[in-house]
Amino acid sequence: MSEVVSSVSARDLLGLALSYLFAFGLLGAMEFAQRRWSWPRHLTRKVIHLAAGTWVIGVVSIFEHWWWGLLPSASFIVLNYLFYRRRTFQAMDPPEAAAPGTVYFALSVTLVLAAFWPQGWPGLAVAALMPVTWGDGLAAIVGHGWGRHRYRIVHGLSAGRESEERSWEGSAAMFLGSLVATWGALQLFGLASLREGALWSLIVALSATPVEAISPRGTDNLTIPFLAALLLYLLIPASR
Repeated sequence: MSEVVSSVSARDLLGLALSYLFAFGLLGAMEFAQRRWSWPRHLTRKVIHLAAGTWVIGVVSIFEHWWWGLLPSASFIVLNYLFYRRRTFQAMDPPEAAAPGTVYFALSVTLVLAAFWPQGWPGLAVAALMPVTWGDGLAAIVGHGWGRHRYRIVHGLSAGRESEERSWEGSAAMFLGSLVATWGALQLFGLASLREGALWSLIVALSATPVEAISPRGTDNLTIPFLAALLLYLLIPASR
């Protein structure tokens, strides 16, 4: 443990400072926007979702040691749970009955980074997180704002099974957001040619879109990145 603490570098300290400043600055800005300009909660939540997920690019680029880079997202597993239980941030907290999706999101970011960053694959981790960041984020924004053609997904097989409503417009945004963001991450980190990246991103988007639709009560923040990580893990080494 002492070796880990003593290994902190100037870049690690900078990464920690920027990560927490970014996170709390974002929360404060969205809380202000909701109270000052009456931004709807679904919009402020997804802006936070989009920005936080995209910040992983900064995390893997700034930190020198991966174990320090995991600290911000790992700490927000606990912090987001406390915020959720205490309803601290109206701009981020879901309705009272909703599942703690923000906790699931921080958990998935931490686990995906922990799975690939120590192995020298930070770019793969970033690419795997893009469908849940941009695909899922845009799906909610488009679905709430422009979703006119609805369909229902039934969860479970019991008599008391639940159903949730989705929109075809939101699912289309999920597909396109996942496709473009995954392709962009693969190009940014030099993991694929233009043609390979397009094919792999298409596979990921086609797989993640139905998974987002059928995942109940916020669990898409877990199922989407884990599926995307598995697919990219299988696709990228297979091409080498």
